[in-house]
Amino acid sequence: MALSQVDAPIYEALRKFRRMRVVPFDVPGHKRGRGNMELTEFLGEDCMNVDVNSMKPLDNLCHPVSVIRDAEDLAAQAFGAANAFFMVGGTTSAVQSMIMYACKEGDKIIMPRNVHRSAINAMILTGAVPVYVDPDVNRQLGIALGMSVSQVEKAIEENPDAKAVLVNNPTYYGICSDLRRIAELAHSHGMLVLADEAHGTHFYFGEGFPVPAMAAGADISSASMHKSGGSLTQSSFLLMGERINADYMRQIVNLTQTTSASYLLLSSLDISRKRLALSGREIFAKTVEMAQYAREEINSIGGYYAFSSELINGDSIYDFDVSKLSVHTLPIGLAGIEVYDLLRDEYDIQIEFGDIGNILAYISVGDRKRDIERLISAMSEIKRRFGKSGTGMLTQEYINPVVAEPPRKAFYAKKRSLPLDEAAGNVCTEFVMCYPPGIPILAPGELITPEIIEYIRYAKEKGCQMTGTEDINIERLNVLAED
Repeated sequence: MALSQVDAPIYEALRKFRRMRVVPFDVPGHKRGRGNMELTEFLGEDCMNVDVNSMKPLDNLCHPVSVIRDAEDLAAQAFGAANAFFMVGGTTSAVQSMIMYACKEGDKIIMPRNVHRSAINAMILTGAVPVYVDPDVNRQLGIALGMSVSQVEKAIEENPDAKAVLVNNPTYYGICSDLRRIAELAHSHGMLVLADEAHGTHFYFGEGFPVPAMAAGADISSASMHKSGGSLTQSSFLLMGERINADYMRQIVNLTQTTSASYLLLSSLDISRKRLALSGREIFAKTVEMAQYAREEINSIGGYYAFSSELINGDSIYDFDVSKLSVHTLPIGLAGIEVYDLLRDEYDIQIEFGDIGNILAYISVGDRKRDIERLISAMSEIKRRFGKSGTGMLTQEYINPVVAEPPRKAFYAKKRSLPLDEAAGNVCTEFVMCYPPGIPILAPGELITPEIIEYIRYAKEKGCQMTGTEDINIERLNVLAED
């Protein structure tokens, strides 16, 4: 019998399995929760009963032939892809698999520099060489934008041997490049098109959103279902077009993905795909309505700037995701991370992230009108209680790097540790980033400049959560050792 989007094969197989009352002499060792009652009390018996290992009735993610394969086929249909894989290592794993498929050691890949750390990690794993397109920057907001078509065209002309082009669709702030045109350009030069859609799952199911990667002609996309799609944290989809050999991609994925896939994550992907396929339009219409209401109310407070589609310029901001509630905070004299901390510490409101000049509050169908009102009220009070002059505040959110060495070479090279203030002029061998969003300030192989050191010190002072360095306090940086 043919399956349709009302079906959820993994979920249905787990329900059937639970009714069978199978005696477990396999892993996991908690044996349906009986061996760890404190954990069972915390998570619930229903959850522990389906935290099981791969077996014939439930299929195997590494080599799916039954219910997982059926579920992946339904996902491919829902997303308009030729094939779709369930990913239980997050979109990080999906991004790395895309790049590992496209590139071998020494191969070039064109990408914007404001990529997530996972993409640069893939350079270290594969030995591929990034050709960075330095994105334009909105000076008012201090944020990196999308890649302009002319920038990509220039990079392709200068690097005709590149294997692929990677595009953010959208950026963390909701900004999209002209993905259709970039895909046409890349394909005309024999290059694959990879899309990081960690923040764009809803593009496939809602109306009025930027074009999703599969519809735009991209070859592979990493879609972070757990963000706007409603599945459990760490679950994601890898989507593929007709040009991609899915069997070989499975081999690539299995190089790094666990052989003990969580059926909690798999079933959450299955159920969430069904939900979006059947009700996505209504779900995301409500999301946009709430985001737009919040944007208008926050802008009416004064000082804040909740930006949206008015930024569209047809090129480096080709389109904008109106479900994103991104707010510029510097006009009230507070860094984004300061507003982030105040919302949590003073008002018990946890938003997605705050950086030097902006915050992002993630809006989804799970939000309620009263939650939105509480956020608006808190931001109004923060301006009244803590707002001040913005004089002397650092405004530049993104600094174009100088790439001196390929990431893999720098990461594995002989290195030495220097105090942060003495590191200028050296080549970094590790990451420095604020997380979220996980876009590196410095990546292995990049030149450390006085401007970057100032940025790192300022971000630390303002309370950004800094990660990536061997020195947990980021008082020292590892740099290339002199020969």
